[in-house]
Amino acid sequence: MTANDKREILVFAEQRKGKVHPVTIELLGKAIELSNRLPLMVSSVLMGRDVQGEAQELIYYGAKKVYLFEDSSLYSYDPILYKTNIVALTKEINPYAILFGSTHIGRSLAPRVAASLRTGLTADCTNLSIDEDGAFIQIRPAFTGNILAHIKTKTSPSMSTVRYKVMQRAKRDEKREGTIVKMTPLPNDPSWEVIDERVIEGINLPDAEVIVSGGRGLKRAEDFKMLEELAKLLGGVVGSSRPLVDEGWIGKEHQVGFSGNTVKPKLYIACGISGSPQHLAGMRDSEMIVAINSDPSAPIFRYADMGIIGDIYEIIPKMIEKLKRR
Repeated sequence: MTANDKREILVFAEQRKGKVHPVTIELLGKAIELSNRLPLMVSSVLMGRDVQGEAQELIYYGAKKVYLFEDSSLYSYDPILYKTNIVALTKEINPYAILFGSTHIGRSLAPRVAASLRTGLTADCTNLSIDEDGAFIQIRPAFTGNILAHIKTKTSPSMSTVRYKVMQRAKRDEKREGTIVKMTPLPNDPSWEVIDERVIEGINLPDAEVIVSGGRGLKRAEDFKMLEELAKLLGGVVGSSRPLVDEGWIGKEHQVGFSGNTVKPKLYIACGISGSPQHLAGMRDSEMIVAINSDPSAPIFRYADMGIIGDIYEIIPKMIEKLKRR
């Protein structure tokens, strides 16, 4: 696989309600970095309704070419319509690689595209690189984060889904120039109809600046209320390790870790979390990690900026009391 016959590195620009998801900007940042290693053109594909302005924003963030599919049928994500148009575009431009965010949409769409193109797909990547031979290397945690697997796809184009909040955002520059290519969506009947849409209020772990997470140190599901009170006082949200989600104590949307959300808050407070590789894979890049655990040998302390050895049922109420006095 060489750059000669794979001229473009294509970023799928995920949009929701007409706004591009921030993971797209991170993907553009990585694509720009890779294009400095090989003579690749950074391009993007955007589907939606009335998203001309967002297409221009993609250019400001580094896309040299934006393939724009505009139609009312593309306003809401439809896996069949999106897949059909991306596959047709891919066959036309023959890109070097295609990047998707590891969001609900990206994880649903990328496998469909890969299967249609009969090419490989590496999911949940945390880094991407190009080796000396010009091959695309996809890096992802394996065995619950104990090792990093370096994967080279033999088929083309290479395809990856990339975790949100693990790569640097591209910098916006209004002096950048690029081309918006208006594409004609292929005629197709929608595969589904959105009857109702409900948003879980207050839960947005990847974008949270403060997260208070609970682990096996909690004795009862009701004890999450204590963490919720602390999080509220700090202007944050509640997270959880996987075992408590598996127990049904809290919803999956709160899960931090390899199989949950990757987060990078300014402050991460780990309450009764030992620090398994699975959990660390999702939060180790937080700016400030505070660990509270009664076990002084807990692995979490090796990653913590501040460690408090003690009972969370004694320490957290004191923290809440002091914050209320402020």
